[in-house]
Amino acid sequence: MKRFEIPNYYRSPIISKIKESRKTEDLRKKDFSPTALDFGPVKFLIARHFGFCYGVENAIEIAYKTIEENPGKRIYLLSEMIHNPLVNLDLQSRGVKFIMDAYRNQFVEWDEINTKDIVIIPAFGTTLEIESLLKRKGIDTVKFNTTCPFVERVWNRAEDLGKEKFTVIIHGKAKHEETRATFSHSKQTAPSLIVRNIDETVFVSKTILGEINDAGFYKYFERKYSEGFSVTKDLKRIGVVNQTTMLASETQAIADLLRETMIKKYGEENLKKHFADTRDTLCYATNDNQSAAVGLKQEIADLAIVIGGYNSSNTSHLVELLEEIFTTYFISGAEKIISEKLICHFDIHTKKEKVTENYIQRKAKLTIAITSGASCPDSVVDDVLNKLLSFFSGTKSPEEILKSL
Repeated sequence: MKRFEIPNYYRSPIISKIKESRKTEDLRKKDFSPTALDFGPVKFLIARHFGFCYGVENAIEIAYKTIEENPGKRIYLLSEMIHNPLVNLDLQSRGVKFIMDAYRNQFVEWDEINTKDIVIIPAFGTTLEIESLLKRKGIDTVKFNTTCPFVERVWNRAEDLGKEKFTVIIHGKAKHEETRATFSHSKQTAPSLIVRNIDETVFVSKTILGEINDAGFYKYFERKYSEGFSVTKDLKRIGVVNQTTMLASETQAIADLLRETMIKKYGEENLKKHFADTRDTLCYATNDNQSAAVGLKQEIADLAIVIGGYNSSNTSHLVELLEEIFTTYFISGAEKIISEKLICHFDIHTKKEKVTENYIQRKAKLTIAITSGASCPDSVVDDVLNKLLSFFSGTKSPEEILKSL
């Protein structure tokens, strides 16, 4: 796989060595068990896969090269490059301005941007409407486009479904940049509908089976279906794609439910006419990271720490997986570990930060499971490891531990 040119301060001496070692011994990615780093009084279980993915490194490389090669030019980002505060703050410190935030709150008015400016399209991609606006302004939408190729693959699959006269069901978060972009593309060739979870899919299923009327459907899915969407016509032939960072098991459950619904409605012998077998459209990194989190769940640990941006979809799903087994703390970086007694972490259920006391149990041997999202730099994971290690005496040095890998 291509090695991208990204700033060295995003890489790390500890995590990079671990990843290189695991890659050598497990080239085909068959082993999802974690790496154990035993420092004596504390042991870390490091997930097999985590951190920067192909799409993220590609976006970061393009962004920093753009800054380096265009001194004096005004450089804008449509919104956050990726969902990681460290990366976004660093880009802003280098003069890059955000046009809007992840929720479309405008920071820079479109009238302020002209043909001499550079606008970077983030890894999530953008809507066709915004792309058209930029083209009308004479902005290059190709050279500085960092859209992840796995996101583009979903767009292509949605287009194929449209050509085959299927309606596109998008499993995603309606307000997420990637899902908005996918919806914008899919509705060009196919009736499109966004479902957030299995509960919303149950509603679709009941509508297909005639248990919910059209008016109930339109009210329930307000602003989540394409213009002119017809319950009567557009739910007869369907296919499922997803936001690439969703929980794989949930996407599968959604597809399975809709498949069974079409069998119930039309009979198994007619299934292919009414349900497109799209398979899963998650990106490889999301699949690998989630499988590695499942691998962590097979182990015994006293707590788990997940590192990443709080608005990162793929990271929040890692938290969901691990909190089924472990007491799990979701933090954005080492600075959230206030002391050996206090940790400030994000609660994915209340959507708020909170401080927890005595998160570290004092025992002869403490085991901590650790992973991070696809937009989290390895250097941040290093910082978290070192911060936690500082609370224990008599630990082995990282250099000593890494020699054994």
